[in-house]
Parts: sequence; structure tokens; C-alpha cells
Amino acid sequence: MERNRLASASPFEPLYGFSRAVRVGDRIEVAGTAPIEPDGSSTVGDAGVQAARCLEIIANALATLGGSPADVVRTRMYITDAADADLVGRAHGAMFGNLRPAATMVVVAGLLRPEWKVEIEAEAILEKTA
Repeated sequence: MERNRLASASPFEPLYGFSRAVRVGDRIEVAGTAPIEPDGSSTVGDAGVQAARCLEIIANALATLGGSPADVVRTRMYITDAADADLVGRAHGAMFGNLRPAATMVVVAGLLRPEWKVEIEAEAILEKTA
């Protein structure tokens, strides 16, 4: 099957050898997505603001590869402070609302950059068209 790969502003993609997202057939896998601005800087703000930025990057990746948030069946949210769960959860709910994909939120010791409070990944399965 053909693989369609998408790159983003993350400076880690070429350095670490990964793609922001990959589409194979009717599946789109979006890598762990940190709050990175188009210029490569980190998004400034609380965990909710950072989560919204992560989700915006994910939505753009999905759209570029022919999908949308409505196609997402699973997300994983990594947060560095359990106290931020509600902020991140609300940002997730703002995007996915009634779609309600399977989701996991895990508290981790840290992320690649110390200013990052959240990182999110997503898996989507596209509707088959006749």
C-alpha cells in the first residue's frame, strides 16, 4: 500500500526520522503532537492553550491527508501535571465533542521541551466511499 507522509514545523521530525502523520489506505496515524508554532517555537500559555494548539496541528494534518476530526477513533494525551487534566480534557472535548473517540490521558515525568505541558497523538479511520 502507498504511504503518504506529512511533515510539519517540528524541528524533531528530520532529526529523529519521523513524520507528523502518515496515511496508509483508510488509516491516518498522527504522531505525538506538541504545542509548536509554525516558526518552530513553543506555544505560550497554560495546558489548555497548548492542547488546543496540538489539536489544531492534528486537525490540519488530518485535513491535508484527506481526513477530519470526525474520522478520529483514538487519541492519547500525555500531560506533565495531573492538575492540568481538566484544561486538556476540555480542549479535547471542544474538538471532539459528541464524536467521543476512545481516549487515554497519562501523566508523564516530562516531555521533550520543559515548557511543554501536553502532547497529543491521534488515529483516524476514514469512511470508505463507493
